[in-house]
Amino acid sequence: MSKLPSRMTAIAISKPGGPEVLVPEERAVPTPGEGEILVKVAAAGVNRPDVMQRQGLYPPPKGAPDIPGLEIAGEVIALGQGAKRWKLGERVMALVIGGGYAEYCLAHETHALSVPEKLSNVEAGAIPETFFTVWHNVFERGALKSGETLLVHGGTSGIGTTAIQLAKAFGARIIVTAGSAEKCEAARRLGADAAVNYKTEDFVAAAKAATAGKGVEVILDMVGGDYIERNYEAAAPEGRIVQIAFQGSPKATVDFRRIMLKRLHHTGSTLRSRTVADKGAIAAAIEKNVLPLIAAGRVKPVIDSTFPLREAAAAHARMETSAHIGKIVLTV
Repeated sequence: MSKLPSRMTAIAISKPGGPEVLVPEERAVPTPGEGEILVKVAAAGVNRPDVMQRQGLYPPPKGAPDIPGLEIAGEVIALGQGAKRWKLGERVMALVIGGGYAEYCLAHETHALSVPEKLSNVEAGAIPETFFTVWHNVFERGALKSGETLLVHGGTSGIGTTAIQLAKAFGARIIVTAGSAEKCEAARRLGADAAVNYKTEDFVAAAKAATAGKGVEVILDMVGGDYIERNYEAAAPEGRIVQIAFQGSPKATVDFRRIMLKRLHHTGSTLRSRTVADKGAIAAAIEKNVLPLIAAGRVKPVIDSTFPLREAAAAHARMETSAHIGKIVLTV
């Protein structure tokens, strides 16, 4: 095997601020530790938490690199001590704790998945963060079952486009909210049974209308704020509301009697700060339940746009317009 490079280009956050604070920088190539693999990055997904980190609102957890980026795809080029799951040269896609916006990135061997043969590097780089998030929150925490209805806020985001496809693949009905007629149409094309323009329609009334007045069994919410109380209204008895972000506000004034009257469950989770074992368990569940669907082409990430690594600032500017449908990916 050829000698590993010692230096690499990575995207640093020069100071908290707008997209322009993302600057290419030369860094040392990281060394894999116990149970880790070093991946030569071919593609890295761009996600909302990266934007929040850049703005200074989401500091990396203890031990994580300061380089943004939570998902990568590429080739395994070095193994840390005790790492036996992968061979050198294998293509993997991995959830990482940070450091994805770089030419080389570390991943824990249990947080990586094999890339199906027909999947491009760009598609593979768009999978881990959103698929781990949707699988864990919709199917594990929300316990979505065949025949039930899922409501997703932000239906054309990376999370939303993934949720539509996975919910359909497992026999559920899906309603999404989105911010334009074009986005609603895109969600319907992907398989959403109903799409609600939240700027012109009331999603509670639409959810009730689409379920013959019953309400929805599972709600995936990344908005918070006044959506919290409205989610309780839109939910069916025994409904499960799963909170994964607060793009609105993390605070709300809510009449909690509905939780009792409808016997609702309101749960939530974050992914980045979870233990290595927790993420490994989610990866194993995805490998068993979802990877076969991806390999068969029944489910695939929706790619909005790609940008070269050095143009990460432009990728963030694109995300902040909220005009994107699906995933934005950096290519290396």
